[in-house]
Parts: sequence; structure tokens; C-alpha cells
Amino acid sequence: MKTHTSSTLDCDLLVVGSGAAGLSAAVTAAFHGLRVIVVEKAPVLGGATAWSGGWMWVPGNPLARRAGIHESPEQPRTYLRNELGPRYDPERIDAFLDNAGPMVEFFERHTELKFVDGNGIPDVHGRTPGAAEGGHQVIAAPYDAREIGPLLQRLAPTMRETSFLGMPIMAGADLGAFLSMTRSFKSFRYVVGRFLRHLRDLALHGRAMHLVNGVALVGRLAKSAEKLGVRFIESAPAKRLVFDGAAVRGAVVATPDGEITIRARRGVVLAAGGFPNDIARRKALFPRTPTGREHLALPPASCSGDGITLGQSAGGVFATDLASPAAWAPVSLARHPDGSTGHFPHIIDRAKPGVIGVLANGRRFCNEADGYYDYVAAMVAKAPGDEVASWLICDHRTQRRYGLGHSRPFPIPVLPQVLSGYLVRASSIEELARRCGIDAQALAATVRRFNANARHGDDPDFGRGTTAYNRKMGDALHDGPNPCVAPIERGPFYAVKVVPGCFGTFAGLKTNGSAQVIGEDGAAIDGLWAAGTDMASVMGGWYPSGGINLGPAMTFGWIAGRVAAGAPVAATHPAARQPAPERASA
Repeated sequence: MKTHTSSTLDCDLLVVGSGAAGLSAAVTAAFHGLRVIVVEKAPVLGGATAWSGGWMWVPGNPLARRAGIHESPEQPRTYLRNELGPRYDPERIDAFLDNAGPMVEFFERHTELKFVDGNGIPDVHGRTPGAAEGGHQVIAAPYDAREIGPLLQRLAPTMRETSFLGMPIMAGADLGAFLSMTRSFKSFRYVVGRFLRHLRDLALHGRAMHLVNGVALVGRLAKSAEKLGVRFIESAPAKRLVFDGAAVRGAVVATPDGEITIRARRGVVLAAGGFPNDIARRKALFPRTPTGREHLALPPASCSGDGITLGQSAGGVFATDLASPAAWAPVSLARHPDGSTGHFPHIIDRAKPGVIGVLANGRRFCNEADGYYDYVAAMVAKAPGDEVASWLICDHRTQRRYGLGHSRPFPIPVLPQVLSGYLVRASSIEELARRCGIDAQALAATVRRFNANARHGDDPDFGRGTTAYNRKMGDALHDGPNPCVAPIERGPFYAVKVVPGCFGTFAGLKTNGSAQVIGEDGAAIDGLWAAGTDMASVMGGWYPSGGINLGPAMTFGWIAGRVAAGAPVAATHPAARQPAPERASA
């Protein structure tokens, strides 16, 4: 039996958590001369970020400006005022919007982190005043894992459910090529080449070497941190904070070799991933989750509330008065050939022509092409009975073209997903309903009504395809008048059960514009910062656009690192300090 001995380490700044927020803070602080240690509870680095799509919502970013997109600083503020309503926090919104662009410029100029623009991605709620049709999104550029060196073995791999044989697919043109490979020789050639290179990498290295999405973001940040001398300690959950009087000056960390006391001269940044896998907090805060286990959270199991608990131990306020406690995502339970299961996020398929979502009563309940948060919010509000669930339904032609959830499009066989029970298949809509436990008569009527309108490209019930975001999420190559709408009429028919899940939590530690944790008296706690999902959402629990988790995580991590190092941050925007209106309807 191994003898555990305690030891002590010294640094300037201790960062708890190795996702985007923690690595942003670590890289920034180290660049400004601080000695930084990052501790990670899991055995690998990357946190929830490594399993994410990697998109960041950062209005005013330099990639948009270089593309000729010049918007007034008031435009995103107008959008957020109308989206967030009374939960608009001027101090933190100003801090985010005034520093998001400089954050991107810093990482572009001084680190391994390079970006690709998402200038064609609109804000989700296009009818809200201030909504933009592009220029707000960036994502980490693909990264050759060979550049990372030995550190690669310490990084989390891509989420199994969102990759193909371990090959991650980047949202955007990369994903578009995979979905159009049967309709475009150019796309087919691209996909074949990409897959052959991946097979080569598997043979030579045992994992994907072309990193994209959240894995590329983590890889680039971790390599930058390593170059700046940041020390990583994995399998090391922080157990309790160390104080000098009332000031936070480090933490006691558990490791396989015993506890380590890490003394941090400037303090601690909490970025441990929120509480998506804390069953007790889920039960207390999530709607219609009576046991806490009905929810399929997407982040790793290590994201279980440790950072929030640490913050509370220092007197920090756990803010729960948000519009929603979590960043909702529709999720299905994927079944793998080896008998294991995983969680699949339904981000793309809901908007494709020929797919609808229905409840157990057989009725549609929302515009399926709207945001994933909106889909789950509507499901929670309208699902009949005790169970919150819906079913995504399509016909054979649609499944073969786009896939449905974890079942891939042609040429990947669909039968294994049927045999595993992931997909329900039937020769008629009525039989499909009976096999799913859906009201058969009502579902047949729903599909008839939907089809009658879809043949003309219309959706009078929910307006699907009427916003720029809807159309972006649809299929630009669809031969009908509406890229989001097509009839469901050629059997066999398929259904996949979808339940509430989340990308992370919104409830978190109360902070100010400098990412400092706030105590009950309203004052900042000396030496304690929070970023990412350990920080209460700057969006007040709403989800106005894709990337509103990682954009603020990167920005407030950057702010925390600069404040800890004594470097200046952008001044807040005084013209924006005006009362917020009532929240506009989506």
C-alpha cells in the first residue's frame, strides 16, 4: 500500500480546471510573467471544452473586421438588452463586449491559438432588435497534433458520439462536405481523402491527429501554456482553499500520491466546469427533474460542482436566480456496439428538411430549426405527463441523406442503430407511433398537416425557415423552396427519442466585471476569480446565440489572468449603462 505524504508547491496563480476558461486565464497570466499551476480533476486535460463544438460568440472580433464587417458597438448591446431583459447586467456585459475583441487579438498575436471566422453564422433570434446575420462567431483553426508533441497524450480526445471512428468533423464547410458527399463529386473526393488520412493517423498514432472544434481549442491553448512554463497536474481535484486572513492564497489538492498544498501568491481562478453532473444540485435546480438523473448532461463526469463548492467556502454567492440553471441541449442516449452508452447532442439534424419533433401526444411543439436551448425549453414547458421527452421523426430518404442523431447518413448502414434500439423503424407513421408510445392518430394528423404545407415550403404553425439562423441550419442544396422544410412521406419511417440535456450550467458564482468572486456583502473576495461555468452566466440564463458559453469563458478567463497579473483590461462602455427593457419574445 502506497504511503501518502503531503508536500507544498509555490506559484503566483493557481487555476482549478483545464477547459477554455482555465487555460485562457493560465496562458494570459503566464504571458504577463506569473508562475502558474493548473490542476485538473480528470486524468486528462480539456474539461467540457474538449467535447464541445468549439464555437465562440465574440462580437467585435478582428476576423470580422478584416472581412469588412464593421458594426456599431451598440448593436450587440441592443441585441442582448432585448434578449436578456431585466437580467441584463451592464457591468459584466460591458466587460465582456469591450474585452472580447482584444482577447481574440491577444491570442492571435502572442500564442499558438489561431482562429477561423464564422462570419456567415447569424444570431439565433433574428427578429430581436440588434440581431446580426454574421460576424459574431470564431472557432479555433484546425491543429496538427504533431505540433503538440508529448503533451498530446495528456489531452482529452474528441467526444466519441460526435466523431466517426474517432475522426472529429469541424462544423461548417467540413460538415457540409460530409452531408453533401452523395450529391457532389467535390465533396465526395474531399471526404474520401479526409477519411484515408484519418485511417493513416490511427495506424501510426492510435488517434486523430487532425484536431478541430473544442479539441483544437484545447490543444492550441495547452501548447501555448506549456511554452510559457505553465505546470499541469492531472488527477488532482482541489479539495479546499488556503487562506491568508480573508484572502484566498492557494488550495489543497488531492493527488494519487497524497495531498499537496499549493500556495498561490496572487490567488486562485476557479474554472472547474460548473455542476452539470452534480445530481443533488440538478435535483434542486433543474425543472421537471425529480430525481436529478433524468437529465443527460454532455460535459465529462468530472464537472460536478467542485469549483462552486470551493467558492462558497470562501464566502462566494452561488447565484441561482437566472432564467435557466443550464445551457439546455436536446440529447439522445446513444448505444455503442461494445454495449456502452453515450450522449448525443441534436444540434444539426432538427433543422434539416424532412425532420420534425413531436411530443407523446403526437403534436409538434416548436420551430425545430430554432436554437437547441429553445427546443429543450419548449419541450420542458409542453411535454405531457411526468416524462419530459420528444421524438425526432423522418423518412428513409431523409435519414439516408442527413442521418438522424447518432445514426449516420449513407453510406453508413442504418440497420445496426435499429437493432440496438437507438432508432425506432416502422413501415407506416401509425406503426411508428405505436412503437414509440406516441398517440398514433394525432401523429398521423400532424404529419398530414405538415406534409400538405411542406410541399409548398411553408410552415404556418411555427414559421420554420423564416429566419436567417433557421436557413443556415437547414440545407442550402435542398431542391425545395424552403431549406428547412420537406414532406415526410417515403417509408420506412424512423424516430429517435430525445430528452433534456445540457452543454453546461448557467447558475454559478456571482462575479463582477473583473471576474472576481463576490461575497454576501457585495465586495470582491481578495484573491478569488471565477470563469467559465463556475461563474454565473453573463447572459442571465438565456441563450441568445451559439457560442455564448465559450466566448465569455475565454474572455473572462483572459480578464482574470490580466487582473491577477496587474495588467489593464478594456474600460467599460459608459453609453451602454441604461436600464434594460423587458425581454423581447423569441
